[in-house]
Amino acid sequence: MLIQREIIRPSADLRNHYNEISRQCRENNEAVIITVNGRGDTVSLGYEEYKRMKARIELLEILAEADEDVKYGRVAPVKDTFDDLRTLLKEEGQA
Repeated sequence: MLIQREIIRPSADLRNHYNEISRQCRENNEAVIITVNGRGDTVSLGYEEYKRMKARIELLEILAEADEDVKYGRVAPVKDTFDDLRTLLKEEGQA
């Protein structure tokens, strides 16, 4: 699930209205942008949304690496890859 809305609040609200901001992040799936002197400073997200966002970023990084491997010919036949994996698994089972 993607963040649907972003709310902008001054830094004083973080101190004075933390519970409200926390609820907005968790229940409404909103990102709250905290400003200092009118400029964006930090972003508050619900923990579950943070974990989802982090997982998406990690997946995108893996896909970008794989795309680069294909682009530069760093590929191997699938059969060879699975044969190598089977060999590794057999060796670990015997250890």
